[in-house]
Amino acid sequence: MFLLQQPKEKQIDDFIEVQAQLEFTYSSLGATRSPAPPDGFQVDHNRICLGQGRAVYEQAKRALQDWQHFRLNWVSLHRQEEALPEPGQTVAILAHALGLWVLNASRVVYVLEETEPVQRYAFAYGTLPEHAECGEERFQVEWRADDDSVWYDLYAFSRPQQLLSKIAYPYVRRKQKQFARDSLQAMQTAVGKDKK
Repeated sequence: MFLLQQPKEKQIDDFIEVQAQLEFTYSSLGATRSPAPPDGFQVDHNRICLGQGRAVYEQAKRALQDWQHFRLNWVSLHRQEEALPEPGQTVAILAHALGLWVLNASRVVYVLEETEPVQRYAFAYGTLPEHAECGEERFQVEWRADDDSVWYDLYAFSRPQQLLSKIAYPYVRRKQKQFARDSLQAMQTAVGKDKK
């Protein structure tokens, strides 16, 4: 949803409530679990080392559960409850660019926590009808036993869904890349490893 003014909290809450009743806009639910994305989508994969050890992993996991990777100066995440990510949870992502406010709806598709072959915590959300794009995005932190390193991993597949996104696709791609960079930086900040 493209808006000329910043929406009020009530408007965002109403938006989430309506979108929560709607179906996903793509059929490959959970496909971010696989390294092979569905056909016809653009893939983005970004990673950054956050440090080493259990303490960093636990801090990164808590940051991810608290959606701190969305605490950016031009993007914010809205949810109706302060609950941990869980399948079925609908969220709104509000972005501000070029004088427009873009309100996007997504729903958590899956949450996973594994200990083998690496310890990891991840969740993914998929797009709903009022999202500029169509696809799925996975947010993951992992702690590797082989070198004790902790990584934040961002993996997504998408394609434009709304007319304005299709027309402005080169700009949309730049903003997607900016989101990835900023999200990586936000996770570094969350674990106290600011990139100076």
